[in-house]
Amino acid sequence: MLFRRLKSSPLLWALAALGVLLLPLLVLGPESYITIDDNLDAEVSVPYLLARTNTALDYGAQTVVPQIMNGLPRNALRPGLSLTVACFELLPPLPAYLLNMVLVRLAGLLGMYALLRRWLLPASDQRKLAAAVALVWALLPVYSIYGVSVLGQPTVLLALRELRLSGRTGWPWLVLLLFPLWSSLVLAGVFVLAGAAAYLAGADWLQRRLSWRAWMGVGLLALSSAVVEFPLLYSLLSHQFVPHRVEFDLLQLAPATLATQVRSTVQLAMLGQYHSSLFFRGVMLLTLPLAWWQARRRDRAFPGRLVVGLLGVLLVLAVFGGFYLSFLRVAQEAVPPLRTFNLSRFHFLTPLLWLVVWVLALRTLPAGWQRAVLVAAQLLVVLVMNREWTLNLRQLLGQPVATEPNYQQFVAPRLFSRVAHSIQRQSGLRPAQYRVACLGLPPAVAQLNGFSTLDSYQNNYPLPYKHQFRMVVAGELAKDELLRTYFDAWGNRCYLMAAELGKNFRVGAGQHPPLQNFAFDAAAFRGLGGRYVVSAVALVRPARSGLQLVGDFADPAAYWHLFVYEVAPICP
Repeated sequence: MLFRRLKSSPLLWALAALGVLLLPLLVLGPESYITIDDNLDAEVSVPYLLARTNTALDYGAQTVVPQIMNGLPRNALRPGLSLTVACFELLPPLPAYLLNMVLVRLAGLLGMYALLRRWLLPASDQRKLAAAVALVWALLPVYSIYGVSVLGQPTVLLALRELRLSGRTGWPWLVLLLFPLWSSLVLAGVFVLAGAAAYLAGADWLQRRLSWRAWMGVGLLALSSAVVEFPLLYSLLSHQFVPHRVEFDLLQLAPATLATQVRSTVQLAMLGQYHSSLFFRGVMLLTLPLAWWQARRRDRAFPGRLVVGLLGVLLVLAVFGGFYLSFLRVAQEAVPPLRTFNLSRFHFLTPLLWLVVWVLALRTLPAGWQRAVLVAAQLLVVLVMNREWTLNLRQLLGQPVATEPNYQQFVAPRLFSRVAHSIQRQSGLRPAQYRVACLGLPPAVAQLNGFSTLDSYQNNYPLPYKHQFRMVVAGELAKDELLRTYFDAWGNRCYLMAAELGKNFRVGAGQHPPLQNFAFDAAAFRGLGGRYVVSAVALVRPARSGLQLVGDFADPAAYWHLFVYEVAPICP
């Protein structure tokens, strides 16, 4: 009976395949690999701390999260009206992350399948193709911590189309109302709104009519986004604090040469951007001439004008993203907010545009082996470029990558528990009663283990704090122009830095020799309330830095070897 239902329902096959392909991420438990860069080293600790401090929905002007940066204003962090945050309210960090990831991919598969079946692939003999393409979409290497910012876009597009056609059903309004609760306005939402407006404007111009219901839907999407993002909007409109982003100078941070911008354009066109899904577009491009040739050979229509138009949009977005620094050089003086807001994130729209182009070509091909081979090839490309999938598969096969620790190794709860107990035994203080900073490892690791850190990786925090913390690391920044520019012109990584480490912020056990001369301002650190430095690399002469070693901690199950230094007391 079950087999018969599976056989007759390609969607059930796709759901079953999604479940099987996600098993490597689920069966490993604490040994599963979670994307680290801009994810486990930054984003995962935020909803965890909002849940732990009961500040997810506390938007008061005086509310802070004490574990971050000596009390980071709560309104500098992500909104609490979020399904992702709700997962962390209910579960510990790893189960919450995995639950959110599964739900995001499930929503992506169902949303893409609905879009294809109700619009692009409505014929009864196209169900298998729709299910296969939806599976490819659901497995894109997206950052699931941002919710359905990417994978939920097909549902938004379908909702707008339904409102254009009739508007007699209620579900499109519900989709547009709820999408902001599971997505990021700053990263993707603004560009989804712009893309929705562009779609409606183009469709209305072609049909010479105003789709007023659909435009009201865009208005509802914008209004819902404003309600969800109240913390950010309140902090900006009330001038609650001056954000560190006002000192952004991306022109200093990255060279804006012709060669680098051409290279960036090619990468955006052929691979995309890693936050919005990094995957090779070659199979999709190969499908286009093959579909055109088959259409000509079989005397069938090929949607050449539409395909060329969409490819033109994709090329314009790639060029804009690639040459964004040149645009910024001209525009930021006239429009100062461009210094603080990255307008190049239109790349969050490109995965969906590519899938639409691909489907337009696939449906022109005759059903058979060509379609199957192309879809299978694209699925393979997506899986191979999905690092969470490939690294967990390697972990299951007993071939882990030494420089890519799994969750248990990275967070190292047993190791940090020993650090906390050792400090408490020596000083009588619990982690909530002192502040630490981290050297050679992301502060988010310490935050996930219950420590309060003066340093952090944040997209938004008060500018005065950046200046105060800079005094702590000024000696090291003076040694290295690249590090100095990295901190001064950007500063999202408000970290302890060392010229001997460069931008290596993830030093595993035994991976780096001891630091010979760490220019650390202990007085400035103490002035911020700091007491301990948790370092992943030993200091040869800690006394010169105003520090003294109080603990050396190793654990074969951890990625780190930790050296804990205490700020030396002031001599009377």
